Amino acid sequence: MFVNYIALMLINMVAGLVMLATFVYQGFDSNPKRWVPGFGMTGAIALITGLHMVLTWPVRGSFNIAFGETTVLFGILFLATAVALAMSWGLLSVAIYAFFVGLTSILIGLRLITLDLTRRPLISGLGFVLTGLGGVLAAPTLLYLKDNRPWRLLGTAVLLIAALIWAFTGYMAYWGHMEQFQDWQPMP
Repeated sequence: MFVNYIALMLINMVAGLVMLATFVYQGFDSNPKRWVPGFGMTGAIALITGLHMVLTWPVRGSFNIAFGETTVLFGILFLATAVALAMSWGLLSVAIYAFFVGLTSILIGLRLITLDLTRRPLISGLGFVLTGLGGVLAAPTLLYLKDNRPWRLLGTAVLLIAALIWAFTGYMAYWGHMEQFQDWQPMP
């Protein structure tokens, strides 16, 4: 028997992506400090669960890489965003880091599909790819397209579609895990 908290990681990501989509939709907000608690909570949960997965490998095979490592990266991005907003710092360095995290997510999404991993590899792969696009496009959006409303709407849509994919995957995982683990007991 193994420990599986990927559903928790996914639903946390859903919350983060919805917050980020709202932040982008509102034009990076006139009062960005109000986003600090939400980005901070999301980042903390992602960093803690991701680090645990990376350091202990509690699930089978490469799922620890795909979900654990990307969750660490997602978590540190959201924590850094929370700190930057709280301190009224610029987000450019966070957006540059997000570019490389986004590339990683896209690569992992494509690899999930080509290796036929997860129960629904196309859906999971697409979730990783769309989430990654959000990161890859963060710096150009922040630098050049911040005031371009149609571009921000497209970015919002991409983030929300990714959130819907992860919500479906995460809630289905919760549904299945409740049955799969209903008789599990810790070893004496």
